[in-house]
Amino acid sequence: MGRIFLAALTLLVVFLHVLQPFMVSAATKGKMVTVLSIDGGGIRGIIPGTLLAFLESKLQEIDGPNARIADYFDVVAGTSTGGLVTTMLTAPNKDNLPLYAAKDITNFYMEHSPKIFPTSSRTRFVEKFSRIFGGPKYDGKYLRSLVKSTLGNLTTKQTLTDIVIPTFDIKRLQPIIFTTLDARANVSKDALLSDICLGTSAAPTYFPAHYFETKDAQGKTHTFDLIDGGVAANNPTLMAMTHVIKEMMNGKFQYEGVKTMDCKRMLVLSLGTGIGKHEENYNAASASKWGLLGWMYNNGASPLIDVYGDASVDIVDIHLSTIFKSFGSEKNYLRIQDDNLTGDAANMDVATKENMETLVKIGNDLLKKPVSRVNLETGRYEAVHGEGTNEEAIIRFVKLLSEERKLRQLTDKCSST
Repeated sequence: MGRIFLAALTLLVVFLHVLQPFMVSAATKGKMVTVLSIDGGGIRGIIPGTLLAFLESKLQEIDGPNARIADYFDVVAGTSTGGLVTTMLTAPNKDNLPLYAAKDITNFYMEHSPKIFPTSSRTRFVEKFSRIFGGPKYDGKYLRSLVKSTLGNLTTKQTLTDIVIPTFDIKRLQPIIFTTLDARANVSKDALLSDICLGTSAAPTYFPAHYFETKDAQGKTHTFDLIDGGVAANNPTLMAMTHVIKEMMNGKFQYEGVKTMDCKRMLVLSLGTGIGKHEENYNAASASKWGLLGWMYNNGASPLIDVYGDASVDIVDIHLSTIFKSFGSEKNYLRIQDDNLTGDAANMDVATKENMETLVKIGNDLLKKPVSRVNLETGRYEAVHGEGTNEEAIIRFVKLLSEERKLRQLTDKCSST
């Protein structure tokens, strides 16, 4: 896993420093590349949902009540629950507006999560036995019905801005990344948004894997056997940036006066869903005695899932912090994450009213906390002196996003006259 991310980091740096001067620029689009990324984390999607509501409300204060997040970002990326939120923010309704305003995301979780993650009436012993030998914890029927009824026949190419949603194909043993631009170029990648959402959120041991088919331009069937995108990239920010650079090379994204792309021209907002406080729940002494079942199920938790999820989230942040620091552009990359969750809040499927209200509070409290960045030596988040709170940092981003949108609108107007 570490080698994969290191290779991705190396390629990204090469693209940024070497390959970009060779791109042929077409019509200008803007001065900044804008990226929004949302982690996976089950019910903890309430945390970034709260932050997104604040972000959109501030955009509306500047640009009016009809402003929507999809209007301001070139790319919105999301994994698992973050993929669901991404789709909610970018899938069009009959009026060609996003299906959901950001302020409605939390209510969506509040209403539907207790049915997505129903409290088990089984005994602890029966539940443990069933999870080991009898399939996933949840049958996923309500989630499938909800997603399909909400998204209907909408497909990837129809989103209001470019999306990046990673999944993992268990048959091919490789990541499958769905994007709007790929869907417009290749009909076999123009999957139903409902299928992509169900695939990216099919967390092993929690939900069943999701299978669907598409056809290419010649009518050939393409099959997908998908599980949660979090096994490849629970934090999809690096995938989103790599996607932008690839499309710039293909001429899909163009920016005014940009010949050599660097992080000074990128504006990246990365929202975490929180991770558990380092309480040392596991240790080498006990892990050394685990077999297959011990790694999959230990005192109600899944150590293997926890390890892969947290490692994937943290390593991306470390890589991107390093890249932006190397360009002297730390302020252009804002990562908001809480790494001190405890109790039910640290779990991905505790959908009690009390826990969901706690997650809303955690999201609101994050706004008041100081901007933090990962310490490249320790891997822990540390407050950055002199940069204010996350709320102030989001407001600064909002001003830049609004200015960038106005510039693009002016460019489009001049081009049409």
